[in-house]
This record gives sequence, structure tokens and C-alpha cells, in this order.
Amino acid sequence: MTRPITVGVDGSSESEAAAAWAGREAVRRGLPLRIVHAWQWQPYEVAPAADRDAQAGWAREMVDGARRAVAERHPELPVTAEALEGAPAGTLAAEADAAELLVLGSRGHGAVVGFLLGSVGQQVIAESARPVVLVRSDDRPGAEAAGREVVVGQHGGPDDSAPTLGFAFATAAARGAAVRVVRAWSLPPVFAYSPGSMKLLDEAGGMEPYERKALDEALRPWRDRYPQVPVTEHVEMGSAGQVLLDAAAHAQLVVVGRHASRPVGPRIGSVAHALLHHAPCPVAVVPPA
Repeated sequence: MTRPITVGVDGSSESEAAAAWAGREAVRRGLPLRIVHAWQWQPYEVAPAADRDAQAGWAREMVDGARRAVAERHPELPVTAEALEGAPAGTLAAEADAAELLVLGSRGHGAVVGFLLGSVGQQVIAESARPVVLVRSDDRPGAEAAGREVVVGQHGGPDDSAPTLGFAFATAAARGAAVRVVRAWSLPPVFAYSPGSMKLLDEAGGMEPYERKALDEALRPWRDRYPQVPVTEHVEMGSAGQVLLDAAAHAQLVVVGRHASRPVGPRIGSVAHALLHHAPCPVAVVPPA
């Protein structure tokens, strides 16, 4: 079964930009587009909101308008639209499960907006089983021009970042873009040193050569799978969030992995938080395998 690219809309300029981005990405990947709006009726003492039928009608008109706007730009693209009544976080997370990826609008330099107020947006991103892409209201097709890279963060061993690297390489291949793979490192605390770790570092020739070797090993299967994608290896000492933000300054997309679920519940992670709030380009948050 072919998974669509799904975009959540709410009538804001942010969601309009998200729908436009999702439409372009669906065309590039040869996938259908699904437009959804999650709404929840509550009997407020405001006449328009107190009428369930009126609110449902407004929701349908809004997604139909979004569908028409995308269809005008991409008449060959299969597009469906649906207004779904239900709790926004749970509804959108369920939609993401059946999608290739979920696209949402973001204000930029702040929290996710519209139907994703506060913790709801964080819950969708943290619990989604599929990648979630956040798009700024000022995003334009020109940002995807040739010469702009797809930037992706890599950490740990080959298995730790396989889903993130896989998404970045597939996206770059669909766009004819290059990939910049960023691995940030810092000196470990004194108590973390051990005879075994010191032996590994000595064999590698020091910390930075060790990090470069680890990055090369993680990249090897993806270079083989996508030989047409140019790759730049970027190893830098510093905070992972800041190093990625610097690399993303002129990127067309930045891709970051999400923390695995813990006993206390799913977490986005500090690096993803930094990118979601401050990156100038769309941000893709990829769940662990």
C-alpha cells in the first residue's frame, strides 16, 4: 500500500506554507497528498463555536480550500482532504502512522501554532511513528534551489542514526541535492576515561580521527545505496545543537533524530528542540527504529 504525504492544516499562514511544501514533496516522491484538519467541538458561550454543524462546515470548507490551492499548483497530483473530529494530538498522531511523513506548520523561533498549541504539538512530534516535518510560514520554493544542502545530524554507531540518515539520503535523492552529515563531539569527563576507551582513542590517533572514523562507518551503507548523492562529512567539536544550527544556516532542510521512548514517556530531545525553535529552514524529526 502506498503511503501518502499527510499535512495538517488549520487555516493559518503557517499551515498554508506547510501544505505548499507537502505538495512539492509529494510530486518529487511520486506520492499522493492527504490534507487533514483535526477539530474538537466544545460548547463555548460563543454563538459560532456553540454550533457543532457550523464548526464542522467551517472545517470542511477550510480543508477544501487547501486542497484547491494545492491542485492549482500541481494538477497532476492526487490530493484528498478530510476534516476529522477528535482530539488534535491523537488524531494527528494516528494520521502520521498511516503516512510516509507528516507535515505541520510552525511559527518559527517559537512553539508550533494553531491546533498544535503548547504541549499538543510536542506530543505529536514525540509520539509519531513516522517522520514529522515542521515548515515555517516564510518558506518558499526558492529555498530548495540547487546548491542548498540537506543537513543531517549523526550520532553514535551505524544503527543509532540509520533511520535519520535513511530519511536524509532519500530526500536528497528525490531533490537532486547534496547531503551534509554533521557529527558533533566534545571531550568526555575525566571519569569517563578507561583503559579500554583510551586504547581505542590511541588506535584512532585521537578524538577527532576517532569521530571521523565513526562517521565514515555510519555513512558507508548509505553511500552505497545512494551513489548519486554528493556527501560532505562535517565533524566539529562543540554542542550538537549549535553545530547543527550553524550548518543549517543555508540548508534547504535539516534532519534530526528523536530520542527513543523512555519509562517516563517519549521525548523530543534537546537538539531537536533547538532546531525546531531556531532553524531557518524546515526541520524533519525522525523517530528511532
